[in-house]
Amino acid sequence: MPGSLGHLASRFFEVLFAQPLRSEEVAEVKSWVSPAHSWLFFSQTTADQRHGYQAALVARDAGLGPVGTRAALLHDIGKRHARLGVIGRTIASLMIKTRLPLTKRWRLYRDHGLIGSSELAALGSEPLVVEFARHHHGDRPPDITERTWEVLQLADQPANTGRGRQLE
Repeated sequence: MPGSLGHLASRFFEVLFAQPLRSEEVAEVKSWVSPAHSWLFFSQTTADQRHGYQAALVARDAGLGPVGTRAALLHDIGKRHARLGVIGRTIASLMIKTRLPLTKRWRLYRDHGLIGSSELAALGSEPLVVEFARHHHGDRPPDITERTWEVLQLADQPANTGRGRQLE
């Protein structure tokens, strides 16, 4: 699940310094999703809300449309079950990366894609939303086009990596 050490370091600082969504951003999120999806989104930590919102902007601006925007916005909703702060996430990521034994909460963090995709499927989310949540740390499933996958993977990068978060 975790990426490179550079990716982990970027995510650490992104989580540490995340700012709550402004009222206009909250309104924008609510315009993209149903009330049930909105509840899932806003039950996340501030950092995960900020990350999901930023990812959704990348997907929207790349032309993925409403469904692609929702896929980017909601892909990490399963993380909220682990209830880990920045230090817990860092330790969990390092434990996962080094394949050391995990506590129950660290396993919840590791399995957030599967957990979140199950919740999204139960709400009747579109297949792209469910499949991206399930597979965003793995290989592209055959039912997601290469371009859509490329955009969603770019959208999932930490905002402060210097990669620019844009397609060439």
